[in-house]
Amino acid sequence: MQRWDRVEAFVEVVRLGAFKAAAERLKVSSSHVSRLVSQLENQLGTALLYRTTRRIRLTEAGRVYYQHCRHLVEGFHEAEAAIKDLQERPIGLLSLTCATTFGERYLAPLVNDFMARHPQLEVRLHLTNRQVDIIDEGFDIAVRLGALEDSSLVARRLCERREYVVGSPAYFTHRPQPHALSELTHHRCLIGSRDHWRFAVAGVRREVRVTGPWESNSGPALLDAALKGLGLAQLPDYYVEPHLASGELISVLDAYRHDDSAVWAVTPRHRHRSPKIRQFIDFLVERLPDRLPRR
Repeated sequence: MQRWDRVEAFVEVVRLGAFKAAAERLKVSSSHVSRLVSQLENQLGTALLYRTTRRIRLTEAGRVYYQHCRHLVEGFHEAEAAIKDLQERPIGLLSLTCATTFGERYLAPLVNDFMARHPQLEVRLHLTNRQVDIIDEGFDIAVRLGALEDSSLVARRLCERREYVVGSPAYFTHRPQPHALSELTHHRCLIGSRDHWRFAVAGVRREVRVTGPWESNSGPALLDAALKGLGLAQLPDYYVEPHLASGELISVLDAYRHDDSAVWAVTPRHRHRSPKIRQFIDFLVERLPDRLPRR
């Protein structure tokens, strides 16, 4: 068991990137964690970490050892969780990630509602527009938007998501509304996180590269630019549908709107049966569609 404590300490230091964070996770002192890792290195006869005052880095031996041992530690925690899960109560740490604006508006309130139901649960909610590697970064669930890439993750559809190409009435006083994808080259396109827009032509997905004088990775900034008549934007329903209903925005190219977009919960394959994960995803399936604006 002494050897296991050393392995667990090493894996947590690497996973969390610091001795202090690993100590907090294991509920021991930083010096104890450092001692356990040093004992493991002495036992193996090789250095596993390069230590500096600012950061730690894996040695080549450390990288190989971590790749093998992290699965053992995860399996051990999963085995413990499986016993606890016999009670079918969502307990322990639930770690989630999602895109920033969608997370702030729609996911965070539901996370808080779920935690209010299950106060024994711990929650870590990380909002970022960066594509997170949920396995390497230790997340239980990622809520992802749009068409999913092929993956070894388990995905569950939470609700529909539609994308619109929109412009303001003021913008269309100077330019005609486009009726074909080829006409986009004659328009000022406002570029978000990608410079290609997704459509469906005769049921086949098609991507059209667009150009324009404005670019930002912020959805709210993109919406504001469209509302102020600076150009056309492709935005999801939860941004634009209230403005379509009020007449502040006009939807165009609706005949080419693609239908393979949705909101998904993705989980590592070895974790998706955990009650805390399964019950939370069920909760999202039940509640999330009612939170999103619909015309």
